[in-house]
Amino acid sequence: MIQVHRDLDKLPKFKNAVITIGTFDGVHLGHQQIIKLLKQHAASNNGETVIITFHPHPRKVVAQGKTDVKILNTLPEKIELLDKLGIDHLVVVAFDDAFANQTAEEYVTNFLVKKFAPQIIIIGYDHKFGKNRSGDYHLLEKLGERFGYEVKEIPEHVLNEIIISSTKIREALFKSDVNTANNFLGYQYFFEGKVVVGNKLGRTIGYPTANLAIEEEEKLVPGNGVYAVKLKIEGTTTIHGGMMNIGVRPTVDGSTRTIEINIFDFDQDVYGQKMRVSVCAYLRGEVKFAGLDELKNQLAKDKIEAQQKLSA
Repeated sequence: MIQVHRDLDKLPKFKNAVITIGTFDGVHLGHQQIIKLLKQHAASNNGETVIITFHPHPRKVVAQGKTDVKILNTLPEKIELLDKLGIDHLVVVAFDDAFANQTAEEYVTNFLVKKFAPQIIIIGYDHKFGKNRSGDYHLLEKLGERFGYEVKEIPEHVLNEIIISSTKIREALFKSDVNTANNFLGYQYFFEGKVVVGNKLGRTIGYPTANLAIEEEEKLVPGNGVYAVKLKIEGTTTIHGGMMNIGVRPTVDGSTRTIEINIFDFDQDVYGQKMRVSVCAYLRGEVKFAGLDELKNQLAKDKIEAQQKLSA
């Protein structure tokens, strides 16, 4: 099981640490290539895998809140995904001005060497660190001779793949293209929210919905539309099928953006409970119908299509 460390003054003594550094947002197939490399080197050196990540996202600190960073994973989600991939340690560094203003040499000496005593550092050729991003791969190599660690380079094509993948996943999700996003992720995109009270209109037309409130405002929510989803209610193991609408409900009021889920074959009260939603397939865009009867007819078709997608 992965060990998560948040206090740099209370880190354990890592065994032959093989480390890499990055945000790993999405923990997608590109990231998984680096993780594979990390695990291979750790296995051949009888060492432990250590990923160093930052929270909040460094861009938020460096840009002083001017950038609207939408994340693919919350920190708990990232921890869960890295745990599944068999990482030994995740160190979550509180990224602040003081950390950002270390010189490159201080970063290597006081942070990497003093805190981790690495045997191997796996890093991209274009990785920059320290104040004004003045440190690079060559400085790491040079200091490695003094401190006795090796530097292994992540191939350029893998780095390019990671950048392209992260961008394509975000773009695809904004455009409701979950098929492309899920292919790059290597798993179905998911998010969590708490079930809150809605206007209860759905139950009057035979399609009661759970309204979800996303607690992590930076979490990327897919574009408006109707989706086939799988979901799990916190504290239970059952996976339910359902259909989800993200949007402003133009047939009803057309104002507030909501996330509503109709859970198939389900009639329990889940208000106040947390739910995880995995987005499986896009069904259609949001449409303004002439009235509730027309909406009800469309929902019947949506349900059939969603069930077909989920059983495929």
